[in-house]
Amino acid sequence: MRTERANDELRAVKITRGYTEMTPGSVLIEMGRTRVLCTVSLSDDVPRWMRDSGSGWVTAEYSMLPGSSPQRVGRNSISGGRTKEIQRLIGRSLRAAVDMKAMGPVTAQIDCDVLQADGGTRTASITGAWIALADAFDVWVADGKMKSNPITRNIAAISVGVVEGVPLLDLEYIEDVAADVDTNVVMTGDGEIIEVQGTAEGEPFTRQVLDTMLDYAESGIASLVTLQNEVRS
Repeated sequence: MRTERANDELRAVKITRGYTEMTPGSVLIEMGRTRVLCTVSLSDDVPRWMRDSGSGWVTAEYSMLPGSSPQRVGRNSISGGRTKEIQRLIGRSLRAAVDMKAMGPVTAQIDCDVLQADGGTRTASITGAWIALADAFDVWVADGKMKSNPITRNIAAISVGVVEGVPLLDLEYIEDVAADVDTNVVMTGDGEIIEVQGTAEGEPFTRQVLDTMLDYAESGIASLVTLQNEVRS
């Protein structure tokens, strides 16, 4: 069981904006030993099926670099089902942060590359990508390519689970692999739920345990949103 932090406590979080120079938005987010590079590219085009809508589009790709875990991750694993599911989660989570009509016919391509994985890579990706996306829009507004920043709300995410019968926030890998319940929660800055992905790995869990996990997640996400706003202020 944990000794270095409370059950409802986040790991140490560090966010570095402008980590790379080639895209208008880039963030390195570190949560404990997990490190994810989030970059955002913008283009004056949308998918063919959206070209007459006047709306923009936000999409995401996710990958784990070969040296991101003790066992080398093959580059071709990007096409796997787990990766596609995570990409869809990141994309739909970030679309909830944007006014697509105000965005105009622009595509925001989010890329989340895991440099080092120690649990919570998908949730760290969402939290970091929100900052990179907001920064990218700011650059286009400053350059006169966009009238105003179409971001409407903060979005952040965190993992929460049950290990040996005890709810824990922000699972690191050693906790994640031992978890009886594994859950990922995405919320807005106002505490509204965008998505809850929760699975009992063995025995089912009670509504009371779910409520505790959601309480932990809401508190953790509120702290992440505060940090998002601080680093962008």
